[in-house]
Amino acid sequence: MQESYIAIDQGTTSSRAIAFDRAGNPIGQAQQEFKQHYPDSGWVEHDPQDLWSTTKDTANQVIAQAKTAGKPAKAVGITNQRETTIIWDRKTGKPIYNAIVWQDRRTVDMCRDLLKTGIEDTVAEKAGLVVDPYFSASKIAWILDHVDGARARAEAGKLAFGTVDTFLIWHLTGGKVHATDATNACRTSLYNLRTNQWDEDLLKIFRVPAAILPEIRDSAADFGETDALDQKLPIRAVLGDQQAAAVGQACFTPGSIKSTYGTGCFVILNTGDRPVFSQHRLLTTVGYRVVGKTSYALEGSIFIAGAVMQWLRDELKMIENTAASGRMAEQSARKGDGGVYLVPAFTGLGAPYWDADARGAMFGLTRNTGPADFVRAGLESVVYQTRDLFAAMTQDGIRPTAVRVDGGMTLNNWFLQFLTDILRIEVHRPKVTETTALGVAMLAAVEIGDLSGFDDMTRLWQADRHFTPAMAASERARRLAGWDQAIARTRMRLGA
Repeated sequence: MQESYIAIDQGTTSSRAIAFDRAGNPIGQAQQEFKQHYPDSGWVEHDPQDLWSTTKDTANQVIAQAKTAGKPAKAVGITNQRETTIIWDRKTGKPIYNAIVWQDRRTVDMCRDLLKTGIEDTVAEKAGLVVDPYFSASKIAWILDHVDGARARAEAGKLAFGTVDTFLIWHLTGGKVHATDATNACRTSLYNLRTNQWDEDLLKIFRVPAAILPEIRDSAADFGETDALDQKLPIRAVLGDQQAAAVGQACFTPGSIKSTYGTGCFVILNTGDRPVFSQHRLLTTVGYRVVGKTSYALEGSIFIAGAVMQWLRDELKMIENTAASGRMAEQSARKGDGGVYLVPAFTGLGAPYWDADARGAMFGLTRNTGPADFVRAGLESVVYQTRDLFAAMTQDGIRPTAVRVDGGMTLNNWFLQFLTDILRIEVHRPKVTETTALGVAMLAAVEIGDLSGFDDMTRLWQADRHFTPAMAASERARRLAGWDQAIARTRMRLGA
């Protein structure tokens, strides 16, 4: 009997589950969006119960679909939005506060105060990260400091911390397993890249009690069995969403690179078995850890990518759905270049700027500017931000010649052509664009012995379309000069 592997993909705006057969073909899928909470300026929260209920519902739907298709589920892998922070009661499983989302900026002042103490180099050398509200550590401290009695309960071992993967594992196993994997642990600012363990110095810097932390396991490992789903299944793989996408894109050799376009944009470059530290504010991270061996990566993080299209759809009502963005961008392009630039710094700027104070701005508006121009500027802003990441890599001595792309935005051919034109490298889109889910599902198949390893996973990758640069060099230079000026004005306007 042929069997399938379930990927639980818990993201920033929705929870999904996808079933894949052994050849990497999707055979079932379910998705549910959930409410975003914005209690204050720059704050972003989720109700943890929404994360759990939508995950449970979609997983059960896909388990049923796989059974109906004659390929019953055999194992589960979990991939998740990273850095998002949840603390719950060990006895009841009830969160003591909403999940603080990776986009949240409430700890800006806390991070700024920490930087004044001179700990920036320590965090960079140990964790490979910058000191920024993006990461989990300052979020943990904020919850412990703002929920009555939380710090004392945490120090007494009565509370548990987890990123979303850990919270889901806890509930899926009925509270039996409190664990995470290396790719999620390394995004907390509490993980030592060289020892692959929680670091005492980092715990002291961020005032996080060790008693609340989960056990760190390999990305392919035994994470228990699901007690809370309609079928008991082994959980055999866990990866942060961006690392899962790199695995799904078969980025297993040093120098291979992928760029994912979801809510945010994240570029990951495989650097092999040693951590490489950027001199231009890229992040050093774990790519995956299998059989006790760590593969490292350099990462560039953009906070707002697909979220631009959601903003245009939900807040400005300029598009009915994100699928219309390519058509509207083409409509704008036929008018010519209006010189409209959108800097979508809705929650600050990520790499390579790491400017938590920046806020969104638009430049070049005229009386002739219409909705199509806004949409085009939104798509272009994601490309320009990607270029900023690649420029930082170039300054670090890394010159990619091609990039594999995935995520919802990559279904837009206009967007990908503009991307290849601005980056001036080849862009490759795979046949299966759900690489985040694919990566963790196939890693689970490897862990239970149904795939032999990375060679099998590499053979599963197939190209759908290749994009090559066509824009004139002078046109590219003109457009980039306008973007650089827009970024400079945005940061100058805010006194950065």
